[in-house]
Amino acid sequence: MQYAFPLLAIFIWAGNTVINKLAVGVIYPTEISFYRWLLAGLLFTPFVLKPVIANWSVIRPNVGKIFILGLLGMVIYQSLAYFAAALTSATNMGIILSLMPLMVLTLSIISLGQRLTVGALVGAVLSFAGVLVVVSNGSLEALLAHGLNLGDAMMLIATLAYAIYSTLLKKWQLRLPPLQMLYLQVLVAIVLLFPLYVVSPKVGPNLHNIGLVLYACVLASMLAPLAWMKAVAVLGPSRTSLFFNLLPLMTALIAAVVLNEQLHAYHVIGGALTLGGVILSERWTTPLGKSRPVEIR
Repeated sequence: MQYAFPLLAIFIWAGNTVINKLAVGVIYPTEISFYRWLLAGLLFTPFVLKPVIANWSVIRPNVGKIFILGLLGMVIYQSLAYFAAALTSATNMGIILSLMPLMVLTLSIISLGQRLTVGALVGAVLSFAGVLVVVSNGSLEALLAHGLNLGDAMMLIATLAYAIYSTLLKKWQLRLPPLQMLYLQVLVAIVLLFPLYVVSPKVGPNLHNIGLVLYACVLASMLAPLAWMKAVAVLGPSRTSLFFNLLPLMTALIAAVVLNEQLHAYHVIGGALTLGGVILSERWTTPLGKSRPVEIR
């Protein structure tokens, strides 16, 4: 039963990658980005606003940091994913997104003083090779000739933004209740996305897109983060983070069923390399530069 929480969160987030694709041509990226956070803010407010006001003396010194977290995690990451969906496949997006744990590990080594391990180094090379296979559609010659697909590039930037977000969460260790943190970041997203929403083209909510907005808001923005927080509380952050490795597989399976996306050989090879690199970086913990037996946890 304890594994139900991280599995539920990963399943919802994988489904949300497919929702990004389904939104193409049905609702503009700036619209669905704004609507999902606006609706989430409205739904959270009756339950969270009063505790936030009561805790304002603790929140106020951290407003700047909360603003940066909201910008990275709720605005840049989520919005770029909607734009990327118009230019690449959901399967590609899922595989690129699976780089996030490795990016977080790399940033932790750089900024938090975490020790560089053999697994991190070898895993980085393997994962990079895997992503190259995916974004080149299995042809490195074509990648060199035509460059990186804009959608894949956007997804890489989005993934990096969320990795920086996760690293800053670790570094700053803001002592605020998780639900209040989530709510405050949602408010930041609403404020930052509103000007873009005003100046961008709009189709407005309708019968064709309201289901997509509700999924992105209620499931991906509210239920999944709460399930993930519960998983961290029950299993601990290290064990919970391992479930993130299931994201590319779940995304590919859902995309195959819902979008009829074909799983090509380069997806399998690139996904296996990327996933293998991430797992290796997490499990092979021998410090680099020391002659010690290989430690596999």
